[in-house]
Amino acid sequence: MIKIDLKLLKQLREETAISIADCRRALEEVGNEYEKAVEWLRKNGIEKADKKSERETMQGMIYSYVHQAGKIASMIELSCETDFVARTEEFKKLAHEIAMQVVAMNPKNLEELLNQEYIRDTSKTIRHLIKESIAKMGENTILKRFIRYELGSE
Repeated sequence: MIKIDLKLLKQLREETAISIADCRRALEEVGNEYEKAVEWLRKNGIEKADKKSERETMQGMIYSYVHQAGKIASMIELSCETDFVARTEEFKKLAHEIAMQVVAMNPKNLEELLNQEYIRDTSKTIRHLIKESIAKMGENTILKRFIRYELGSE
């Protein structure tokens, strides 16, 4: 068994917010190579997220975002499995990022939104952003619906 570099373990945990056990396993799998461990966690987290996709999501939040001095706004319904996760900063941040995406990119429907490149990181889609959050929070998360308002439009 490989001896884990505790500084790398701490850094990986702080930067990814993934469990210490998973961070340790990633470092073991890739021989204490930080970048490879991040990639391993990303891949493993997406696989875990896919396995959770059938779980029922009865909790969550309605989140609204207003932009440009009140001229454009969006409202989204983001659901998860427990009210505990719905109250976390990570969940609220995800809701905020998705609502901003709706304002910025004006998607026509849910499928278009999920497949759009994320405005802050074009290497990811919104679907991928949600899957990363599922991996971090450990619960299924579903974007149920959204609406966008723009002053003066129908």
